[in-house]
Amino acid sequence: MNEIVIDTEFITLGQALKLTDSISSGGMAKWFLHEYDVYVNGEVDQRRGRKLYAGDVINIPGNGRYVIVNKNGDK
Repeated sequence: MNEIVIDTEFITLGQALKLTDSISSGGMAKWFLHEYDVYVNGEVDQRRGRKLYAGDVINIPGNGRYVIVNKNGDK
C-alpha cells in the first residue's frame, strides 16, 4: 500500500487524487469522482471535499490503494 504523507490535520479527497497523479488538476476531481468508483475506508465516496485524516485508506481505480499518514509518522 502506498502512502500519502501530509503535514496538516487533513487533506481533501480532491487534493489526494491530484497528489496520486490520478488527475492533473483540481478541476478534474468532480468529473473523475463521477466517472470512477473511488473507495474511502471501503465505501464509495464522490465528495471531492471529503476530509481525509491519518489512517484513512483510499482505493483509486487503476492507481492503487493509499493510506494517509501524518508527516510525523502517525497513521
